[in-house]
Amino acid sequence: MRYSLPEIDLDWEGREGWEGFDALARLHAQTRDCCFQDIEIDMAETQWFQADMCAAFGAILYHLGNNPNTVHLMNIDEKVEDILSRNGFLSHYGGKKIPDSRGTTISYQRFDVEDGRHFSGYIESEFIHRPEIPAMSPGLVKKFHQSIFEIFNNAVLHSGTVSGIFSCGQFFPKQEKLNFTVADLGVGIPRNVKDYTGRHLSSVDAIIWATQDNNTTKRAGVSGGLGLKLLGEFIELNGGCIRIVSDDGYWEKKKNDIFTTKLSHPFPGTVVGMEINTADTSSYGLASEVSADDIF
Repeated sequence: MRYSLPEIDLDWEGREGWEGFDALARLHAQTRDCCFQDIEIDMAETQWFQADMCAAFGAILYHLGNNPNTVHLMNIDEKVEDILSRNGFLSHYGGKKIPDSRGTTISYQRFDVEDGRHFSGYIESEFIHRPEIPAMSPGLVKKFHQSIFEIFNNAVLHSGTVSGIFSCGQFFPKQEKLNFTVADLGVGIPRNVKDYTGRHLSSVDAIIWATQDNNTTKRAGVSGGLGLKLLGEFIELNGGCIRIVSDDGYWEKKKNDIFTTKLSHPFPGTVVGMEINTADTSSYGLASEVSADDIF
């Protein structure tokens, strides 16, 4: 079986952020029932692949390999091959991992559900202390770390995934943005919201419900939640973006603007992606660390 993959990007050259996720959801829809097959993914038309999307792409390919199938990535453009070799993605599919001499990648990783300590070390060493991130006080750095770890923790506790958690990131100097994405192959936000509230919401409405203040599907004695409250506050001030995909729902927040749409096919889990505006020269801290009149 051969599948032709289009360009995978977010807000690039006039395209919308949801289109890259929609292309990956179509890939999943066309291959999800395959078992014991050789699946060729033809990337001749993939002239651009936004590297942090490797988290979602890797989750889908891992699902295919578990069925089990053999996955081959074919006709990879030189520029795409370079970036997917520098972040280590292609090393999982017969390619080589080459040194990241440019220092722009956050490596592609898959973590088992028991690997919380390794994920914590990964975001500590590869993400939150990157020089491109706006200056933060020590207290905010700690809270920032905790908020990102909560995304991992939520996937472990509430998604029901047995396939692990996938993560990747990329710094884009020309666009002045730093992207970081986490994906899982769990039951998804709509299912969690239905089980908790009893309400049959659309995927988009379920994501909206889950991102509203004070709404959470965590139970007594069990930590969890999307971990987006502090991240959302920071990225809103920073001028960045948060994207969430679950089932066929897409939700995006840029500054104070929220955009939602329905994908053509469901994504088999949940993706949370953040985009930090690295042109931001502000310094940030917690309200508790400064005077009562200064918040962030």
